[in-house]
Amino acid sequence: MPPILIFRHVSCEGPGYLGRFLDRRGVAYRVVKIDRGESMPSSIDGVSALVFLGGPMSVNDALPWMHVSLALIRAAHRQRLPVLGHCLGGQLIAAALGGTVSVNPVKEIGWLPVRSGNAVGRGVLPRQFDAFHWHGETFTLPVGATHLFTSDACRHQGFQSGNTLALQFHLEMQKDMVSAWADHYAEELRDPSDTVQSRVDMTRDLDTRISALHRIADTIYDHWLARSPLG
Repeated sequence: MPPILIFRHVSCEGPGYLGRFLDRRGVAYRVVKIDRGESMPSSIDGVSALVFLGGPMSVNDALPWMHVSLALIRAAHRQRLPVLGHCLGGQLIAAALGGTVSVNPVKEIGWLPVRSGNAVGRGVLPRQFDAFHWHGETFTLPVGATHLFTSDACRHQGFQSGNTLALQFHLEMQKDMVSAWADHYAEELRDPSDTVQSRVDMTRDLDTRISALHRIADTIYDHWLARSPLG
């Protein structure tokens, strides 16, 4: 079967747990390292699904690869090829499908609760769970999208449109990634608040938090993968 293409925008924000999930299920994938100047495909031929990871840039930035990403998402959506986005990736999906991306009233950084609304993952998700966040922007829902997740500080935490799943939060986190991001983006942690955790707070009880997040990730990723030719 053709591989899943996973687009990485910055070196510290790789596929993480998603890669482990796909490996366990024997699903082939290839990471396209945009941060290293790797070229993006001009079409979705020979691809089974698309995944867009996070990054500190904005969908509204004039970056040379941005229009290519949006075009690939639109093409995949038209052909019902599954697309998955985390954080920036979710914002890319929203913008590609007609939504807008703008500054959220507050930043969300660290472990904060998310509430699930409409059924996803065959209805087995808890009504509320803690997810990892690192964003200062938010998206609006494209026309016809189903709103899936919300939080107190950010109304639109996720939506589904056909075989496309856009998430504002991060499911792909692993223990080492949390510490690495806290170091790499330390400037954003200088003024902790109700929605921005300190490094100490976000790295507390990491084993327990990561294990719980991965159980949620398994459910959501299974739901998404089942909609692909590989499911």
